[in-house]
Amino acid sequence: MSTPADHDPELRGAEYTLGVLDAHERRALERAAEADPVLLAAIERWQQRLAPLAGDLRPLAAPARVWTRIERDLGFLPARETPPPAALAWWNSLPLWRMVGVGASMAALALAIVNVVALREARAPAPVAVAPGGTYMVATLARPDGVAHWTATVDLRRNEMVIVPAVKPEIGADRATELWVIPPGEKPIALGVFPADAPARMSLPAGIVAQLSARTVLAVSIEPPGGSPTGQPTGPVVATGPMHATA
Repeated sequence: MSTPADHDPELRGAEYTLGVLDAHERRALERAAEADPVLLAAIERWQQRLAPLAGDLRPLAAPARVWTRIERDLGFLPARETPPPAALAWWNSLPLWRMVGVGASMAALALAIVNVVALREARAPAPVAVAPGGTYMVATLARPDGVAHWTATVDLRRNEMVIVPAVKPEIGADRATELWVIPPGEKPIALGVFPADAPARMSLPAGIVAQLSARTVLAVSIEPPGGSPTGQPTGPVVATGPMHATA
């Protein structure tokens, strides 16, 4: 990926932190950062901003047959006399598992980039007090099996949230997805209905923003069109995720 000299420092810092630059481009950007404190500060902000997302990535244990394949390829086990069926060979592919792991990590980081950039471009309302610890809070909303469905980013200065889909959820045409915030020890508070398969921006009341912390949980439930008629989730909760403070 090219990084022209007139690139936005924030974008250059994001590219560097994500590791999408080749070796030559990384060295060139590092030399530029040594002489450009604005660029250096942007790189440090992105490293601090994306670091909490690593905590949301759950380790996946490779199947035993993958390790058997590795041992056989390294000569520790006798070679197979006959090749495995095509479907099994595909499933046992070590490059496949590597790509799945790298792809999942990059997808989560890329969603964070989209969220933060979208919030930076939003029109700024009147200044509000910012909670100690950072300007943004993020959450990855995942199913109980760990599969991420949405990524949410809150701009604490603007009282705004951007929520971006990680996959295309299968939601019935006569149903809607509703977002909830659950402060510690409190009942869910409705934030509103949002499109399940497209990025959405929500304005948050100052009282809600004041309750956000590392113990706050976001959740998505399936509701009738227009949202829950009771003020509490009435359908299944399909995804949840704790919030994390970022720089």
